[in-house]
Amino acid sequence: MDNKEFARKLEERTRKLAISIIKLSGSLPNSPEGKVIRNQLTKAGSSIGANYREANRSRSRPDFVNRMKICESETSEAIYWMMIIGELEWVSSEISQQVIDELNELIAIFAQTGKTIRESGR
Repeated sequence: MDNKEFARKLEERTRKLAISIIKLSGSLPNSPEGKVIRNQLTKAGSSIGANYREANRSRSRPDFVNRMKICESETSEAIYWMMIIGELEWVSSEISQQVIDELNELIAIFAQTGKTIRESGR
């Protein structure tokens, strides 16, 4: 798979993740605490794909690397909120673990991609 195909598939994957997170967020309790966590998770989870898409359209290597760092940061934040939701048992452990697993895979991809680009000097 070439770089363009990889990027296209990862854009699709992050978009599907955002949709999953938005749907999951809608199932959270309607309490004040639930609303805060819903907002935080939705913002972080939907930002991942938006920033990855922007990274693919960056104008320079430093811009690309910066966007990838933002993707890592937003993914890490989403993992944090999913861990909280899981510990509160607001969703099934199976669902929370599936989302956390996907987020962990993505953060590894973003970290490696950013590192590879930084080291290659492209």
